[in-house]
Amino acid sequence: MNKTILKTKKLSAYFGKEKVLKDIDLSFPEKKVTAIMGPSGCGKTTLIRCINRMHELIPGATITGNVYLHDENISALNPILVRRKIGMVFQRPNPFPTMSIYDNVIAGYKLNGLRLPKDEMNTIVEDSLKKSAMWDEVKDTLHRKGSFLSGGQQQRLCIARALAMKPEVILLDEPTSALDPKATSKIEELIVELKDTVTILIVTHNTAQAARVSDFTAFMYVGELIEFGNTSKMFTVPDNKMTEEYLTGKFG
Repeated sequence: MNKTILKTKKLSAYFGKEKVLKDIDLSFPEKKVTAIMGPSGCGKTTLIRCINRMHELIPGATITGNVYLHDENISALNPILVRRKIGMVFQRPNPFPTMSIYDNVIAGYKLNGLRLPKDEMNTIVEDSLKKSAMWDEVKDTLHRKGSFLSGGQQQRLCIARALAMKPEVILLDEPTSALDPKATSKIEELIVELKDTVTILIVTHNTAQAARVSDFTAFMYVGELIEFGNTSKMFTVPDNKMTEEYLTGKFG
């Protein structure tokens, strides 16, 4: 049995009066990749933004129900602490444009006012860049601005920045949708490698990508969880007719 690290209980999300997530019950296995897929506007991004308490930053946005990390209700924790434990990488690569590659990786510590000895910072930067398969490409240019990198490298730099905080979970919101096929392939390889050390949730509308990188898949439609299970089973014999229609391209 896979150990659960994160779960939602009757999680609903609202923008004003509009209910965009409807009573989601999900358990995410530790050190596995879970894909969250479904057509645009089905609530995928809202779900992961609830999981690291970013949804509540939007004016008029609220949630009901609960999210648990190791059985601890995250609504009882400081949101900054939640976002350290549950890192996030967005759809478009967003390195801080005025910062060097080195400072981008360590940015979370500086933004949180955490002071570290120089040698410890050096170790974290090197380790995070190695984990994101970037070290050999940038080790001689650490003090150049991150904005000089290609789109795929910028996205891996954002993954390194998230990993530097030593999170237990990383949320990836369509992390390859702005990238070319070669850069996409590198990120997918990286995701598969990273699950040895961290639990990954990846939002994607690309069913082929979900099939390639994930161990488990959640299929959502109009704010509802339609099906959740082992990826290889879901992609061969889904339980729900709607899942089958989505996977065979009948809608989405």
